[in-house]
Amino acid sequence: MKFTVADLLDQLPAGEPLPIAKLQKALGLSGTDDKTTLQIGLEALGKLGLVAHSDDGIQRCDVPELIPARLRCSSKGFCFALREDGGEDIYIRDHQLNHAWNGDRVLVKVTREGGRRRSPEGGVQCILERHTTSLLAQVEHQREQLVALPLDDRLLTAVQLPESDGEYLDPEHNSVVEVAIDRYPVAQFAPQGHVARRLPIHGGEAADLDLVLTKHRLNQRPAAPRASLRSPESKDRTDLTGQNALLLRGWQSKEAPDLAAVCLEAREEGWTLWVHAPAVAERLPFGGSLDQWLRDQAEAHCVGRQWLPLLSPALGKAMGWTTGEPQAALSVALELSATGTLEHYRFCRSLVKPVAEVDGAALAALAERKPKSRTTPAALKPLKAHLEQLEQLLSLTALLRERRLERGSIDLQLPMPPIESLGDLAVPPPDAATQGWMVQLPAHAPMAVLREALLLADRALGEHLAALQLPAIFAVNPPAEASDLNDVAKAALALEIPLELGEEGHASAGELAAAFAATDRCRPLQQQLRAVLKPVSLATETGEHAVAGVTGEEPALAPWCCPGLHYADIWNQHLLTLLLTEGKDRPSVRHKIGVDLASDACHGAIDWPLLPNSAIAPFQEGLAHGLVQRLNGRRRFGTELEGDLLAMAQARQAEPLVGQVLPGIISGVQSYGFFVEVPPSNVEGLVHVSSLKDDWYEYRSRQNRLVGRKNRRTYMLGDAVEVEIQKVDALRHQIDLAVQLPEGYDELAGDNDAPSTADDTFTPVAVLNEA
Repeated sequence: MKFTVADLLDQLPAGEPLPIAKLQKALGLSGTDDKTTLQIGLEALGKLGLVAHSDDGIQRCDVPELIPARLRCSSKGFCFALREDGGEDIYIRDHQLNHAWNGDRVLVKVTREGGRRRSPEGGVQCILERHTTSLLAQVEHQREQLVALPLDDRLLTAVQLPESDGEYLDPEHNSVVEVAIDRYPVAQFAPQGHVARRLPIHGGEAADLDLVLTKHRLNQRPAAPRASLRSPESKDRTDLTGQNALLLRGWQSKEAPDLAAVCLEAREEGWTLWVHAPAVAERLPFGGSLDQWLRDQAEAHCVGRQWLPLLSPALGKAMGWTTGEPQAALSVALELSATGTLEHYRFCRSLVKPVAEVDGAALAALAERKPKSRTTPAALKPLKAHLEQLEQLLSLTALLRERRLERGSIDLQLPMPPIESLGDLAVPPPDAATQGWMVQLPAHAPMAVLREALLLADRALGEHLAALQLPAIFAVNPPAEASDLNDVAKAALALEIPLELGEEGHASAGELAAAFAATDRCRPLQQQLRAVLKPVSLATETGEHAVAGVTGEEPALAPWCCPGLHYADIWNQHLLTLLLTEGKDRPSVRHKIGVDLASDACHGAIDWPLLPNSAIAPFQEGLAHGLVQRLNGRRRFGTELEGDLLAMAQARQAEPLVGQVLPGIISGVQSYGFFVEVPPSNVEGLVHVSSLKDDWYEYRSRQNRLVGRKNRRTYMLGDAVEVEIQKVDALRHQIDLAVQLPEGYDELAGDNDAPSTADDTFTPVAVLNEA
C-alpha cells in the first residue's frame, strides 16, 4: 500500500469535504488496485466515525475519545500508549493491541479511567502508521513452519517465511537476516515476510554499523528528487563580509553538517553577539519536491565516524562555509548587557565571509595560555589576529552559561564514553534539540561556546515570531514533575547525600544536579535525575523550555540556526525569510514611516496583516496536517538510533573482557537485581538476584538497595563492586555479570527463615527468582 491511514487523514480537511479525485491525486494513486484499497480504507474509517461521506466528497471528523498515541511495548507482553498530546500514558493489555506492534502510531480508546496509583487502560482502535516495515531476525523451524524470530523481543510475534528461505537457517548463530514484511497480522492469520539478505554478526565495525542501520531501516535511504536550487537574492542583503566571523569546529568528520558562524563586537556597557546561520531555506521553494523530501528525512544522523546527512548533496555543498569566501546567511545581532542579559535583537539576510576556523585544540591552547604571555602556541598562530575576540567570546559564553543555570537549566556530567568508533557521536550538538538536559562541557570546547550563542539566537526568533503571531515551529521543554524529583531526592537522602530543600520540602532539578555533582556518587545519581527529566519536543504553540532556561510569562524558543541538522530549523528559516522579504512594514503605501519588522522594536506596534493570506496559508496547512507530530516522531527515532549505536559499541568493547573480573559502580537497583557500569566504556550489565548465593536478599524500594537477611550485606546506588563479565550479547545489548564477594563469604547453606521485621518495603528472593 502506498499510503498509511495517517497519510490519508492528514490530507482530509476538517471543515469541508474533499472530492475523492483530489484525495487520490494528493496520495499519488493512479492504479485501480490502489484506488480500491483507498475505498476499503475509507469505509473502515467511516465505521469508526473518523470520516464522513457525502456527495461532495470525504470530510475528516473529530472523535475526541480516540486518542493519537505511539505504542511502547515490553517483552513481557504489556504495552503503554504514549499520548501525542502529552497526557498520561494508557496501559494496553495484550488482547487489546489488535495486532498493533511496538512503535506503531495508533488511535486508542480509554476503557477504564486511571486512579491515584493506576494508569488508565484502553484498547487500540486503529493503526495510523506502522513503525516496523522490516526487521532483524533469526530463521528457525517451528511446528513444521519456517519462521523468522525477531531479535527485538518487544515484537511479540513470529513472521512466517516461504520454504525457499530455508537456505538462511543458521544453527551456529553466526548471522542474522533482514526480513521484509509482506503482510501484517490480520484476524487469525500470522504476519508474513521474506528474507531480504543475510548479515554477519562478527564482521567488524562496518558490519556492526550495517546491523544497526538495517534495524532502523536506514540502510537504503531514498534519493533526493531532482530539483534546481535557487541562488539567494542579493537585493536588500546586508553586506557583513567585513566582520571577523569565526567558524567553531567541534566535529572532526568532513561529512559533518556546517554550523553557524559567530562574531563578537564590544560596545558601550555590553556586547553585540552576531550569529550567522547558513541560508538553506532561500535555496529551495517552500512546499516543493525537495522541501517535501526534507520534511520526510527530518533529521541528520551521526552514526559514529560517518554522517547520514539531512540535506541533499547539492544543497549541502551550496550552503557550506569556506574560509575567506563570501556566503549567503541569515543573521541576528544580539545586543547584550554587561551582565549577559538580552536587551534587543535584529535579524537580516546577509553576506558573510568567515575569516578563520577554530577547533578544540586552539581553544584548549588559549585556555592554557598564561595572561600577557609573549609566546604564541603553535595551535594559535593562525588565529593570532583574533585572540582578543576569542578571549572575550570565552568570557561571555561562561557568563551566559552561568545565567542559564540560574534560570533552572540542567548540565549533567554524563558524557559519552571514550570509544573511538563513536566518532562525532561522542561530541554533543550545540543545540538543545532532544534531551531535557545538556552534557556539561569544558568552557573552552567549541560546542560549549556555540551552545550559548545558538540558544540565545533561537530564543530571539521564538519571541519575535510569537509576538508577530506567525505559524512557527517552537521547541518546548516542560520542567520535571515535582513528585518525580521528590523520588530522586528521597533516593539521595537514603544514601545520606546532604540536600537543601525549599520551604515546601522540595528541591529543583538544578539544585539536585548541583548537589549530586559534589558527591562521590555523582554519576549514578545524575543518571537517576536524567531519567525523570522530560525531553524537548516541537510544538505549534509557545511554552517553557526548561533546559534552555527559557521561562517567564511569555516563553518562546524557535530553532533556526542548524538547518543542516533539523528540518524544523529550515521551516523557521522559510518563515523568517518570508517576513524579511514580503512583510508589510506599514498599513498602506500612504504611510511614509514604517516599522522595522526585523527587530524587536516592532512588537506591539502592528495592527495590520503582515503577510498576504496566499503566502501564509501553506504554512498553516502544513502544521494542520500533522507535520509537527511527524517531526517529533523522527526525533524519537534519532534518539533510539543513537542509543543502539552506543550500546553496540559498548558491547563490542566488553566482548574481549568475558571471564575477567573488573571494578564497577552500581548504577541502578531493582527487585530482580542491580545494574553495574564498568569503566572506561561504561558498559552496563545486570547482576541478577538469583546469582547472589551468599544470602537471601530483600529489596528496599524506598532506600533503593538490596539487603541480605542474615549478613546484612547491602548493594545500593553508587557502591563500588567487583564483577565478572560472564556473557555479552551484542545484538540484544545484554551483558550478564556476576558479583565477586570478598574473601571469607561462604554461600548460603539453605537457611529459609522468615525475613526479619523491617520498617521498609521488601521483596524476598523467592519472589525475585520468579521475576
